[in-house]
Parts: sequence; structure tokens; C-alpha cells
Amino acid sequence: MIDRFYVHWVVATAVLLVDLLLYTPFALAGRGEALALIYSFGPAYMLHQLEEHSGDRFRAYANSRVFGGREALTKLTVLWVNLPGVWGLNLIALYAALEFGPGWGLAAPYLAAVNAVAHCVVALRFREYNPGLVTALAVFIPLGGYALYAVPATVAQHLIGLGVAIAIHAAIIIPVSRRMRAPAPSPLAT
Repeated sequence: MIDRFYVHWVVATAVLLVDLLLYTPFALAGRGEALALIYSFGPAYMLHQLEEHSGDRFRAYANSRVFGGREALTKLTVLWVNLPGVWGLNLIALYAALEFGPGWGLAAPYLAAVNAVAHCVVALRFREYNPGLVTALAVFIPLGGYALYAVPATVAQHLIGLGVAIAIHAAIIIPVSRRMRAPAPSPLAT
């Protein structure tokens, strides 16, 4: 079941991205720039996911280059990280900004900024392109930087937003670390 869903989730992302963009003027009418910025991270992240995950590119790249040929990043992990992790966090951030004020939605731009930093670190480490790098540089850094500047927020809201974004990225490390600690399968095993 996971294999069947995994094959189609990126295509579903493209459809949802177009849908969200078409509904944007209606969803945000009269809501102000700060809320529009928080909202924009849902579609921005979906654009990033299209670059990153089309053709299973990111998982294949991470497993071959970052993890030395081990399957540390599974299809299930990719789905958990991107659907409830990224989409869920961006949706919760949007609702928090809507209900309690824009500063409570800063986890969304911080999630994008932390992800952009991770892509840049990998690119510098291996001195090559990695799937997701272009949108990290062209979308996440300018949009994230502007949102973190323009959305009115307290220091506490910034720290909470950054903490949540780091926690989401750290949560990826748990299943990957477990897989990396497990003994590698023997090439002689049939």
C-alpha cells in the first residue's frame, strides 16, 4: 500500500499546489500581509517538494551520497516527514496565526529556512547539487527571510517557531539513525 501511495504523492502535490494557488485570493482576501506570508509557505513547500521528490530523487540521493549506499531514508519516512510533518506543520502554523496572531505562525518560515540551510550544508559538503537545492535558494531563503522580518512577532514567538522547525528536522534523524545503527545486510545474503 505504501509503495502504491508513494508513487503518486508527488503528483498529488502538484495538483494541490495549483489548487491552493488558485484559491489564494479568496482565502486571503482582507487578511493582511502577515497572514498571507504564513499561508504562502504551504504552496512554497509544495513547489520545493516537486523539485526534491519527483522521481524519488531526494531519497535516492540521500541514501547513496549522504548515507553511503545504505537505505537510511525509507519511503515511509519520506511520507511521514512531508505529509503530516511539513504539510501538517504549515497548516497548524496557519491556524495558529489566524487564531492567535501572525507571530504564532512563524514555525512555517523557520521550517523553510532550516530546510534551506540543510540543503546548503549538503551542497557544500559534497560540492554538488542535491534535489531541492534550487527552490531552497530561490524560494525558501528570500521568502523565509522576508517573512521573518515582516511578520510582527515577539522574541518568544521567534524562539518557539525556530524550536519547532528544528524539532521537526531532528525528528527525521531518529528513524534514520536507527537504520544506520542496524547492521548492514550482508552482500552474500540471498
